[in-house]
Amino acid sequence: MAGAVAIAGCGGASGGGSGSQLPAAAGAEHSEETAQKKAEAAEIAEDRELLSSIEAKKREEAAAANAKKTEALAAARAKTKEEAAAKAAKQKERIAEANAKKQEEAAKAQAKAKQEEAKKKEQLAKQQRLREHQANGEAGVPQGRNVVKPQP
Repeated sequence: MAGAVAIAGCGGASGGGSGSQLPAAAGAEHSEETAQKKAEAAEIAEDRELLSSIEAKKREEAAAANAKKTEALAAARAKTKEEAAAKAAKQKERIAEANAKKQEEAAKAQAKAKQEEAKKKEQLAKQQRLREHQANGEAGVPQGRNVVKPQP
């Protein structure tokens, strides 16, 4: 039995030696795994951060493109409104000029009509005076004028 004890002791001694190495190797392996996991986690965090910055840059570029597009549309609308306003102003000006021309023509026609009416009245008055003179025996001598009659 003593041999068995020795074997057990040797086994225990050698087991004790490898037993103390086993936890050290397991601890080193565990710390390597932990370090590797930390490195992987850091790499994943770095990748996420990089992806996040890329996405933010894309959003920023898209927002800038949208703003540029919106500005272009606003400028086009403003230009269209300005052109429409200019066209409307020009049309109003044409209408005002046409109305002024019509009023001027109407005033000229009215003045001409008054002038013609005055001429007609004057002619009628002349004719009336001539008739009156002929009736009074003063043929051809209008009343109110200094006309010298020839002496026979």
